[in-house]
Amino acid sequence: MSDKYEPKPDDRSDNVEKLQNMVQDTIENIEEAHETMEYSSGEQKEQIKAKNKRREEAIESMRQEIKDEAKK
Repeated sequence: MSDKYEPKPDDRSDNVEKLQNMVQDTIENIEEAHETMEYSSGEQKEQIKAKNKRREEAIESMRQEIKDEAKK
């Protein structure tokens, strides 16, 4: 019996699918935040806008990663 740690093999076969799901979930979060903004005060609206901007940047990164993964 070995005490040595054996890492799991690096399985990237479903990375594109996972990334596409993450993009879709993030888009849904942005849409929900837009709906929430209708009932928010000034400071809350600014916080939501800032968070949505970060979400949009994350989506761009994920889309680039999808392109990179699709090339492999």
